[in-house]
Amino acid sequence: MVKEGMDGVVALQSDISKIDGEKGELEYRGYSIHDLAEKSSYEETVYLLWHGDLPTKDELENFSKDLAKRRRIPPEVIGLLSSLPEITHPMVTLRTAISYCGSLDEKLHVIEPEENLEKSKEIMAMIPTIIAYTHRMREGKKLVHPRQDLDRTANFLWMLKGEEPDPLEVKALDTDLILHAEHTLNASTYSSRIAASTESDMYAGIVSATGTLMGPLHGGASQWVIEMLREVKKEEKTSPEDWVKKQVEAGEIIPGFGHRVYKEMDPRAKELKKLAQGLDERKGNDWCSISEKIEKAVKEEKGLYPNVDFYAATVYVNLGIPDEFFIPLFAMARIAGWTTHMMEQYKKNKLIRPLQEYVGEKEREYLSIEKR
Repeated sequence: MVKEGMDGVVALQSDISKIDGEKGELEYRGYSIHDLAEKSSYEETVYLLWHGDLPTKDELENFSKDLAKRRRIPPEVIGLLSSLPEITHPMVTLRTAISYCGSLDEKLHVIEPEENLEKSKEIMAMIPTIIAYTHRMREGKKLVHPRQDLDRTANFLWMLKGEEPDPLEVKALDTDLILHAEHTLNASTYSSRIAASTESDMYAGIVSATGTLMGPLHGGASQWVIEMLREVKKEEKTSPEDWVKKQVEAGEIIPGFGHRVYKEMDPRAKELKKLAQGLDERKGNDWCSISEKIEKAVKEEKGLYPNVDFYAATVYVNLGIPDEFFIPLFAMARIAGWTTHMMEQYKKNKLIRPLQEYVGEKEREYLSIEKR
């Protein structure tokens, strides 16, 4: 039986994460995403995904220190960032820089458990630096180098803004990163596993994943959402409800709604909505007010619930993240899932190679070029 888009097809077994689409539930290694969002940190969540269990206090402290030591990027990569054309999207910059980092790894093609973990740590630690440096270069500002006395999220905001990070903003972004860290076989994760199944190197798999994430039907939707919210906000004579109705009547896609797996509201969207409301109140903004009206209208018009991208946009805009950096932030979080899945694939590898059903012409006669 052919299933377009592999809809409903079980491609492999994994013990990394679990989705119950009917109930709207998500778990990492058996832990509810709601518990992790409330009680955990991103670094602790990464440890859980990579090692299978939550760390002890000493294990987490040592893990965080290890990652912090790896934050600086090679000067060759800084040179690359400064040499790319101004029109380059930050997500293209990120995947290009990751590929370049691979060229500097002397053990690029060593595929062994310990080495795979080392590569995962290197990539995990460097991605926030690459993103922050890219932003500051685009703004014409002096680079702010990483600090080892801050956790991953606080250090990223430090490098991005060049000022001591606001604890509320750190908590909000850290929770957002937890919610985006892993999500079973989404398109980008699957592409990374396909690369791993060929025994290609980890950098190649991550480049494949970043390229896949950028699509507007995947991670690219978050940037699309904020563009939509800005458009609705400008329409002073048209209410959000009427705007949605016009879009539906015109057959247009409304970004941030619907999901291939969830039949109920995406549990990550529930947590992001709370974050967005808190930030809106703190910043004196009304993004959530507009978003909630759109959410209600889309539910009434199309029966669709918001997905992870919808309220993430409000979180990011309240944090002062430029629109074009929404997708790189998604990658900064999902690197946890990509690396975990690649390491799992390497351990019990079988080349991923699905079949196709041919529906083209058959038994055609070959004619010489003079007779065509």
